[in-house]
Amino acid sequence: MKTVINLVLAACVIGLVYICYGSIMGPIKFDNEKSIRDKAIIARLIDIRKAQQEYRSLHQGAYTDNFDSLIAFVKTAKLPFIMKVGTLTDDQLNNGMTEKKAMAIINKAKKTNNWNEVEKEGLQNFRRDTMWVAVLDTIFAKGFNPDSLPYVPYGNGAKFELAIRKDTTKSGAPLNLFQAQVPYEVYLKGINDQELINLKDVQNKLGKYCGLRVGDIETPNNNAGNWE
Repeated sequence: MKTVINLVLAACVIGLVYICYGSIMGPIKFDNEKSIRDKAIIARLIDIRKAQQEYRSLHQGAYTDNFDSLIAFVKTAKLPFIMKVGTLTDDQLNNGMTEKKAMAIINKAKKTNNWNEVEKEGLQNFRRDTMWVAVLDTIFAKGFNPDSLPYVPYGNGAKFELAIRKDTTKSGAPLNLFQAQVPYEVYLKGINDQELINLKDVQNKLGKYCGLRVGDIETPNNNAGNWE
């Protein structure tokens, strides 16, 4: 009988140790895994932000809420790059010369083949040439796959939520905003459901979005991420 009691007590002790271990290590494991997944999500959201900002520069300040359009833009669009040779001297600047005026003089000389004014203004070694560089080669690392933009890492095929807002400010100026986001449950579900519930509860009490987001269609924030 005593042996049975001892075995039961031992089992209870082991059970308590297991419960205590789980209560301590559960949150730690959740936080560690969350950190790994957050890092991958943030990197993808930053890529989306880069693409949207360049898209906007070539579309009259507007963003897109369509990933297919954004992917096609990244794959095919080219951005202007100004190659600069030479600078204006202090004397030229003091005499009212600007880069715009200098290029007007040079372009006129190219059309008329009369370089007298160029020489008179000392602009022989001044150049501003526009080159067009592929978006894919400019803002992303070599080997980047544009087709990956919509997909949430660790999301089992889920896509980011993408939204835009076209509006005007009180002064009448155009207002273009975008946001891309993913809720926690999309990429954290299954690690530790109780810890996920606790995380969302904290975020809700703080009045914060329960997930990761870049940009904001409600409040202009210069396209910041909610982790920044």
